[in-house]
Amino acid sequence: MTSPATTKQSPARSATARRAERPAYRCVECGWTAAKWVGRCGECQAWGSVAEDVGPGGGAPRTVAQLPTRAPARAIGEIDVEASRARATGIAELDRVLGGGLVPGAVILLAGEPGVGKSTLLLDVAARVARTSRRDDPAARVLYVTGEESTGQVRLRAERVEALDPGLYLAAETDLATVLGHVEQVDPVLLVLDSVQTIASAQVDGSPGGVSQVREVAAALIATAKERDLPVVLVGHVTKDGSVAGPRTLEHLVDVVCQFEGDRHSRLRMLRAVKNRYGPTDEVGCFDLSETGIVGVADPSGLFLSHAPTQVPGTCVTITLEGRRPLAAEVQALVAPSALSNPRRTTSGVDSSRLAMVLAVLQRRVGVRLADQDVYVSTVGGARVIEPAADLAIAMATVSAGQNLPLAPGLIALGEVGLAGEIRQVAGVGRRLSEAARWGFTRAVVPVGSLPSGTGPDGMQVLEVEDLAQAMAACVRPRSARDA
Repeated sequence: MTSPATTKQSPARSATARRAERPAYRCVECGWTAAKWVGRCGECQAWGSVAEDVGPGGGAPRTVAQLPTRAPARAIGEIDVEASRARATGIAELDRVLGGGLVPGAVILLAGEPGVGKSTLLLDVAARVARTSRRDDPAARVLYVTGEESTGQVRLRAERVEALDPGLYLAAETDLATVLGHVEQVDPVLLVLDSVQTIASAQVDGSPGGVSQVREVAAALIATAKERDLPVVLVGHVTKDGSVAGPRTLEHLVDVVCQFEGDRHSRLRMLRAVKNRYGPTDEVGCFDLSETGIVGVADPSGLFLSHAPTQVPGTCVTITLEGRRPLAAEVQALVAPSALSNPRRTTSGVDSSRLAMVLAVLQRRVGVRLADQDVYVSTVGGARVIEPAADLAIAMATVSAGQNLPLAPGLIALGEVGLAGEIRQVAGVGRRLSEAARWGFTRAVVPVGSLPSGTGPDGMQVLEVEDLAQAMAACVRPRSARDA
């Protein structure tokens, strides 16, 4: 006779068995697990990223059958690289960022805020590629698929930016299967999809733009691009903090991730490569967005200078590095007595935390009284000066504004200000000084030891300083030394 203890499971053991049978759910972004499905990950706070974890299938591999290969493996020296070289798009600033142009089979993700000019840029690129490709092959076509606008709206924009070409084909679709059917029918040399968050697959649950839909659409387009050696450009939306919307795996799947940036009150736009498997990630492309379209700007430094006929107090020029490109930027400061208990600290184009640190160092280490003064710091032309190399220029512009005395004409300042008042070295001083000399600047204030050769460009006087007090004494006269 069987005892009850052997036929009936204990409550603890039965609960363990029930937990083992219960399906687990895992976040595809960070790997967080939960016993039941939730709409938002409890670890990374991503919405719609929790999916059922089907497990490894009892430890047995899923793919066990051997399939015939499409092509045999070959020695690396026998691989033909000519078919994989980049092809120029006709826009030099875009080719600079991409590393030479569009690589066959590459998938490029272009992200940016609404209204920054992504669609305008890609429409121009599509028309240029179609025009160039038809010179070699009259039957070459470029397919532009829009999921946000109608074909008539895209046609009107193409007329405005002069992007009409017989080889440019338009389609307004939001279904993934239909998009792939257009690719099969048109057989393009370039596919532009605007945008990836508006396309959905009927085979996957979820609304367009969701995690599962974006992953499925990206995977299908990447497979098509690799199979047909077709370059694909995807337009991506961004969140309010500037990151690419959708799952993080989207950025891992594509070959190139570019960020299109710009102030909506300024015409200047900058294209940065966040990820690039075919080129550098420290290049920046500059564009000018106007009513007639968007064009590349090969020399944008002049956009950030005021070109005032006389030297004005509270202005100082610095040279920033956008990637590997040096750009001249003018920093302007205004210091005024404050009637508030907490004086204002207002910035535009400058990091507010860096300004607060520089002002604290000026008051503590140099003795500049700013506790009862309103300080306003801005840049010219909508430039963003956020690197530490602009600290010295911010400090000199602030002191110049407080003393109401202009700096010496033709002066630039480079250097990072430390909390002890020291001026630290910055990278690329040689390139910065060469850019300054090209624009006619004759004097430069740099940290000690910045020039291994000890001399700067021809015709430029370089002053090396150790701390902030030395830089102020050499370039800004005190009130007592003002000329009568």
